[in-house]
Amino acid sequence: MAEKGALQRYLSVGEVAKRCGIAVSAVHFYERKGLISSIRTDGNQRRFHRGVLRKLAIIKVAQKTGIPLSEIGAALDKLPRNTVPTVKDWEDLSSQWRDDLNERIDQLTRLRDQLGQCIGCGCLSISACPLYNPNDALGGDGPGARLLELEDE
Repeated sequence: MAEKGALQRYLSVGEVAKRCGIAVSAVHFYERKGLISSIRTDGNQRRFHRGVLRKLAIIKVAQKTGIPLSEIGAALDKLPRNTVPTVKDWEDLSSQWRDDLNERIDQLTRLRDQLGQCIGCGCLSISACPLYNPNDALGGDGPGARLLELEDE
């Protein structure tokens, strides 16, 4: 760190955590994952540019929608380094995730709508259900919730 004035634009890990409403360990975790970065002072203390606050806000929103950290990291890697993400950056990132989110919403809606029908007969057995899986026809496709992955006709 060259000059004291430049240091004032940076935040300690505790300040970042407090302003973002997350634990210090979460800030360290995101840094280890390469989602955010810091510089070191002459005393080897981490300092984060104030722009990290916006990146952490993006990370938190993306996580709340169920986007895996690997996808969040890949999206953030497309942003220019050492800059504060702009409104345009957010529009680009969110548009990438919108289709995936809509598909997951559709899948959850199908699950919600079909959940009572399956258990409603009382058998509690997907493999023996004469309505949804006669003769265990889906068993040949392997494990998993095959019915939820079918497209609506």
